[in-house]
Amino acid sequence: MNTNLEKAAKIKIVIFDIDGVLTDGGLYFDNNGEEYKAFNSKDGHGIRMLLENGVDAALITGRQSELVKHRAANLKLSPSLIYQGYRDKLPAFEDLLEKTGFSRENIAFVGDDVIDLPIMSQVGFSISVADGHWFVREHADWTTQAKGGKGAAREVCEFILEAQGKLNILLESYLHGK
Repeated sequence: MNTNLEKAAKIKIVIFDIDGVLTDGGLYFDNNGEEYKAFNSKDGHGIRMLLENGVDAALITGRQSELVKHRAANLKLSPSLIYQGYRDKLPAFEDLLEKTGFSRENIAFVGDDVIDLPIMSQVGFSISVADGHWFVREHADWTTQAKGGKGAAREVCEFILEAQGKLNILLESYLHGK
């Protein structure tokens, strides 16, 4: 049986859900119906660390939001790997498989709610955030210590980089002005 470190060592792309994973899951609206989301800058830097070290990132979310497009562009994610408005996330996942050519064992998915389970059951490394639904945590390979929107994505990124033997070298590079 593969350990989580062995699974993480094979990852070539990490798929993140948005609400409840890259955010705290809260939905914030002003009086005009404009939506707001709070993204964690440390999570964002973790994703940038992945990208700079040969691991790609994608987003699949059930909701549609201009904010997600802005955040993805800010992180320099490929627009072709951003899927919004997919309550049934499997079609987006199948499209991503076709686009990237990666095998399922090379894909990690980070989710928090039951609508994430169809993808989580098909990837090489399935991850729940600490405050994910109990049924999701029960079926995930690994659960973060941090909550969604509160450092969980950074924890995932560093775990994968550690499993691939890249984290310590990367962290050391910050001491010398990366």
